[in-house]
Amino acid sequence: MARAIRESARGLRTIMVFSLGSGKPLAICLGDALRHEMNFRKRTATRHQQPDDKFVIFEYPACFENGVMKILLIEDEVKLAEYLRKGLGEVGYVVDMAHNGVDGLHMALEGGYDLLVLDAMLPGIDGFSLLTAFRKSRQTPVLMLTARVSVEDRVLGLQTGADDYLVKPFAFSELNARIQVLLRRTHGTRDAAEPTQLRLADLDVDLVRRKAFRSGQKLELTAKEFQLLTLFLRRNGEVLSRTEIAEQVWDMNFDSNTNVVEVAIRRLRNKIDAPFEKALLHTVRGMGYIMEERNE
Repeated sequence: MARAIRESARGLRTIMVFSLGSGKPLAICLGDALRHEMNFRKRTATRHQQPDDKFVIFEYPACFENGVMKILLIEDEVKLAEYLRKGLGEVGYVVDMAHNGVDGLHMALEGGYDLLVLDAMLPGIDGFSLLTAFRKSRQTPVLMLTARVSVEDRVLGLQTGADDYLVKPFAFSELNARIQVLLRRTHGTRDAAEPTQLRLADLDVDLVRRKAFRSGQKLELTAKEFQLLTLFLRRNGEVLSRTEIAEQVWDMNFDSNTNVVEVAIRRLRNKIDAPFEKALLHTVRGMGYIMEERNE
């Protein structure tokens, strides 16, 4: 039995089929494969079938409603975990991963995460035992992922302390929507006071629809560029150092040998400033960058 993972990335539809035994890709179908009936269908489960004999369908979420939130993904299937990490990262979350229960519990207790995505079947400590230990001292929202389909297992997960339960296979859009709901419950009071739109001069950003415009013209931004622009607009008029930008946008400690910040700033400027008469993003020598409207 092979597991098929379908991903949408940059408009290209892709199907990758992985061997459950080796984890290696058996086939990759690109482009319009789905339109030409190259479908991978899930077989009807039998009592002899292993829980992982399923596939996960990835779809991009319809909207983006989170700020910079940290998520811990505890999943022992490395290939699946990496695809989920990539998808969640592309919609703006900072994602750390653990592939066993022991490491997962340690990171969950020490990491200060906004949400946990927890697989039920883990080596070392299973997901239910991990959740029981975690709930003794933490109330961070937990979304459980599992291939177990019985009502008893779902009830056990919820009674153990899970806030929500998602059965494989699932659409990525559903995972993202459930995460948004859990984060709204936890941060609802704070989020209610936050604006849904940001504006500076003729630059407008819609945080809910995840769109940016300047002089009425839509700006085509990547996920990181949108996150970077949002950071500058929220801190309008403040000088942000390279170190702070790296920590806030990439969740990384600053390395003087890394030019990721400069490259990102240059690309953002090419989109939000270069085509227009007045620049809004400025360099403050020796200090960092600032976004503000200047009368020059």
